[in-house]
Amino acid sequence: MGSGKVTSSAPSEFRGKHITVAGLGVSGVPAAKVLHGLGAHVTVVNDGDDERARAQAAELEQLGVTVRLGDGATLPEGTDLIVTAPGWKPDKPLFAAAERAGVPVWGDVELAWRLRRPDSAPWLAVTGTNGKTTTVQMLASILEAAGLRTAAVGNIGVSLLDAVLGEEEYDVLAVELSSYQLHWAPSLRAHSAVVLNLAPDHLDWHGSLQAYAADKGRIYEGNRVACVYNVADKATEDLVREADVEEGCRAVGFTLGTPGPSQLGVVEGILVDRAFVEDRYRSAQELAEVSDVNPPAPHNVANALAAAALARAFGVPATAVRDGLRAFTPDAHRIAHVADVDGVAYVDDSKATNTHAAEASLAAYEPVVWIAGGLAKGATFDELVAGAAKRLRGAVLIGRDRALIREALARHAPEVPVVDLDRTDTGAMLQAVQEARRLARPGDTVLLAPACASMDMFANYNRRGEAFAQAVRELSA
Repeated sequence: MGSGKVTSSAPSEFRGKHITVAGLGVSGVPAAKVLHGLGAHVTVVNDGDDERARAQAAELEQLGVTVRLGDGATLPEGTDLIVTAPGWKPDKPLFAAAERAGVPVWGDVELAWRLRRPDSAPWLAVTGTNGKTTTVQMLASILEAAGLRTAAVGNIGVSLLDAVLGEEEYDVLAVELSSYQLHWAPSLRAHSAVVLNLAPDHLDWHGSLQAYAADKGRIYEGNRVACVYNVADKATEDLVREADVEEGCRAVGFTLGTPGPSQLGVVEGILVDRAFVEDRYRSAQELAEVSDVNPPAPHNVANALAAAALARAFGVPATAVRDGLRAFTPDAHRIAHVADVDGVAYVDDSKATNTHAAEASLAAYEPVVWIAGGLAKGATFDELVAGAAKRLRGAVLIGRDRALIREALARHAPEVPVVDLDRTDTGAMLQAVQEARRLARPGDTVLLAPACASMDMFANYNRRGEAFAQAVRELSA
């Protein structure tokens, strides 16, 4: 354990600098505006040259920002710094050119971190393969229940640049960070942070599971009070061990079982804290009941424990944990109960866009008629299907890569009836729900947990979830 150096930049440091912003979109446009406002000479480069990009370019050019569309590979002459959109892959030619020229590359999170005021709100940071948004929203709800001025920011809600540069003053920020954002944020130093879980995802971007994990692990660098990890996921604890943190920073685990010292966990339906109490070897603090978590599915209780750990690291009282969890309402399409029809529950977890999320969703119900499929993004399904086989009443498969799931079912759950829908039109989801109803019996759950991305059939996972909910409403009508 060493110490994490905090770095910040005075806004005046950017005046007259030649800064290249890589990518337009939700992070590039605000970054370009902020840097231009600080007196930098800003050039935006963007791979695409579509209608949306041209509209964004026109807006920036009116301010005096230079925009080059259709050329994201060439480093503009005289560039002192690149600020990149988080989605730009590290192997892009632009970054190779920057490395040769000795030009540093920051993400929008790094820029926000450097621009924050010396007395600005500390960050409680959350990453992980799944559960980030829910955990950050739970955390913000708990912090609000404690009377603190806060916001859910980063990968969701308010943009980090707006949060650190805006008029509103905060006591603390609940910050969601993706692996992409962490990759480009070398000097970020959170008050406390958590890696919720680690499973193969975005490997096409990071190049390997090791590189993906290392980028997630950056969230622990320089933590001051607590590095929170998942007891059930040893990889997260390994990242804590490898982190260079402030002297006195503690490792705090969360578990769905009985907690040991320096852990939060569950005892007889009660969430308890054995980390932030005076005598953690002999005493525990009750925080809330499992029934205060909405919905109380196992993976969501784990999210609640992680949020509680970060809030407790910030000194929040136990009553605020309970009140914040009770006040929290999950976003749509996250294990959302749509309706009961003929004694069968219909649950929309369209947000389960990878195998790890689908595994958690399937573990919350039994027996299940599973609606799955879409774009696999290079995933394999053997482990998921083998683990869920005993829970499955049947499966209805949709989407482009459904054959991969069908083959895994044939290998690991050959007795489970499977309906394979070879259609991608707007009526496909209605037929999927009708087929699921045919397979289900009273007491079962029909669960949309696709384990795949949605873009082969739908604009996004929200549209997929809406199509499912509409189909269920048509059943009950």
